[in-house]
This record gives sequence, structure tokens and C-alpha cells, in this order.
Amino acid sequence: MSWEYRIALKYLRAKKNDGFLSVITGFSFLGICLGVATLIIVMSVMGGFREELLTRIIGMKGHVLVYGAPDVQEDEALRAKIQACEGVTQVCPVIEKQSIVVSAEKMRGTLVLGISPEDLCNRDMLMRAIGVLARDNAAETPANAPGEGKIGDGSASSKDHFEALIKKDFSEDSILIGKRMAELMGISVGDTISLMDPQGEQTPFGTVPSQHDFNVIGLFEVGMIEYDKNVIIMPLKTAQDFFHMEGALTQFEIFTDSIECNDEIVQRISRVTPKSLMVLGWKHGDSHFFHAVQVERNVMFLILTLIILIASFNIISGLVMLVKDKTHDIAIMKTIGASRRSIQRIFIITGSSIGVGGTVLGVAIGIFVTLHLNGIAGFIQRLTGANIFAAEVYFLSSLPYKLNMSEVGLISLVAIALSILATIYPSYRAGKLDPAVAIRES
Repeated sequence: MSWEYRIALKYLRAKKNDGFLSVITGFSFLGICLGVATLIIVMSVMGGFREELLTRIIGMKGHVLVYGAPDVQEDEALRAKIQACEGVTQVCPVIEKQSIVVSAEKMRGTLVLGISPEDLCNRDMLMRAIGVLARDNAAETPANAPGEGKIGDGSASSKDHFEALIKKDFSEDSILIGKRMAELMGISVGDTISLMDPQGEQTPFGTVPSQHDFNVIGLFEVGMIEYDKNVIIMPLKTAQDFFHMEGALTQFEIFTDSIECNDEIVQRISRVTPKSLMVLGWKHGDSHFFHAVQVERNVMFLILTLIILIASFNIISGLVMLVKDKTHDIAIMKTIGASRRSIQRIFIITGSSIGVGGTVLGVAIGIFVTLHLNGIAGFIQRLTGANIFAAEVYFLSSLPYKLNMSEVGLISLVAIALSILATIYPSYRAGKLDPAVAIRES
């Protein structure tokens, strides 16, 4: 270790008569540490929030939608043409219609999603959403042979068995409802509820709303409150009969192998579909929402970087005061032959040590808190009794995060760079100090 490092480390250790300097040093260290940790946590949560929304919203709606005016005809030839397009992995005929659900206790509006059992089995997000609740009782329910059991009783012994139950039970007059809706309306698996079509049927006495009873065969939990409390899933044929749309759909929902190449795939699909149909990618409907999240994320990065910048100003003030306090030491070192560059190096090392140490500790705290975020939130919630992450308010049922190590590295580099820049002026002042004047004034 060179003599400059030894002197720099000596200056970092507080003495009794350097109490005020040690307080400034401590606040500088703490400010950088908290700034880096906060920046990592917030950026991880914002990144996780964006990815979670992107995954869930697109996973529920499809990457590309083909609409008709007013409806799309159920055309297998058209479906085959779309499926043959490069990048398309799945084409789902779907009916989405507003309805009213009526139980023994309450009535509320709902969105009915009509989808065939085969397409439902191919929708990974929906299958997971149904399977999570179905598996809650699996430990208490003995495994059955394929084809036996019910969707909602946790009796599925494998993925194939679960798909077999879907194809067997998800049929005429059967529906799946969101967990939140079930809680709000006092519905459980096996209950019968009524659905009402507000558009109804035309009769000699005018439009009469049509109503039909359905059996709840299972619950699902997507993890997004808006879906879990507002959506009902029923077989496509049942939805066509209920809404009087024989042979018609509201849309084709198309899934692709890459959401990044969405515009290119939309163009390919547009070439094989009639001009009377509209082909829209997910960016057309939801891009403003995700753009807003990205803008907010960038603004949060700039705002929280100011915390590190403020801590860097503390380093400047602390080093300026340290130079003033160590004027006699600097004069002696210059008298015995220390170069101007060596004096500057001492104070650069002193300030940089505060920045690097604070950054390292801040990174460790930020990563730890991020990885244990939901556990910490749960502990605070149990301790205070306050619901700090209400699903009704924040759209998701748990706090998402995405720890991006390249982003952590960028934050660390910014913090260290600001810390080093903060040492330039004080070290310059120390280096140009005249030893004769310094000794005479001291």
C-alpha cells in the first residue's frame, strides 16, 4: 500500500477533535448508500411492474387482434391462413361481450370471454390461473385416474389429467369465474348463477333481456384484480348461443413467438385477411399505457439520482473542510518532497473511498431488499395492520420486481463517478496550496 493510501485512510478515521468532519463524512456515506439502495429497489419494482403488466395483459388478450364490423364470421379457412403466417403460434376464435351476473346475493356487470376448451388448454396463463386454485386442495385430495375428478376440487394428478378435466367439464352451461368475483358475490364452485344479456332478444313487445343459468365448475386467479373480479369464461359454443351469435365471433386473438416483432407480424396477417377486417397489434391498444410506465421509470431514475448527487455535494463540503483542517499536514508533506499530484491523490482517495464504500453497501442493501420485497411488505403489514399493497388499488395482487444486474451495474457506475467527480475541486485546492503560506498561517 502506498503512503498516499495510508494517509487517506488515516484521514477517514475520525479523531476527537474532528467530530464535525466525521459527521459530514458519515452523512455522505449514508446518503450515497441510501441513494443507491433506493434507486435499485425502485427501478427493480418499476421494471417488474412493466413486465408483469405486459405479460398478463398481453397473455390475456393476445398479441394481435383481428376484429370485424360488427362481427367476424367463424371461418376455419381464414384461421388456417392466419396460423400459416410466419411468427404466429396460436389463433383463438373468441367472443368478448358485456353481461350481467346475478347470484342469490348480488348483481354486477361482467365481461364474458367465450373460448373453446381446446384453445383454453393452449392458453398457458389461463391454465395456470385455473390450476393455481385447483391445486390448493390437491394435498387433501387423492389422485384420480385421467378423466376422473372435477376442475375445482384439486384432484388433477398431472397437466394432462388437468387438461382432460377441462375438456370434459368445460362444456354447455358451465363457466369459470374469477376468485375475486366469487368472493364479492358469495359464489363457490358448484353453485348456479344467472347471466343476463342486456341486448336481449327482439320480440313483438320490444327488446327483452335474455337470461340463462350456468353452473360454476371452477375458479381462476390471474393475479390482476380487474380480471379476477370482472371476467367470466365460458365455452365458445355456449357464448354463441347465449349472445345469439351463431357462427360469429367478436375477434380472433393471435399469439406470436415475439412481441418485439409485433408490427411485422401484423403486416403479414393483414395481407391474408379481408380488407373488411381490422388487424391491430397490442401496441395499438396498450402502447400508451406501457409508454407511460416507461416514462415514469425514467423520471424516477433521474429524481432518485439526485439523492446520490446531493450526497456527492456532502463529499465536496467535507473534503474542503478536511483540506482546511489539514493545511499544516499538507505543508509539511510538500516541504519534505511530496508532489502536487501526490497531495491531490490523497484527497481523491479519501473522497472516492466514501463513494465506493457507500455504493457497495447500497448495492448489497438494494439487492437484499428487492429479493425479499414481498416478505418485508408482509411483515410491515402484519406489524402495522395496514394494507400497504391493496390489489384493488395497484391492479396486481403482489408486488412485482425484476432485478436487472446490468442496471445495478449502471447505478453503481453513476454513483462512483459522481463521488470521484466530487473530489476534483477539493483535491485541486489541496494540490495548489503554498507550503510557506500554509506553515506561516498555521
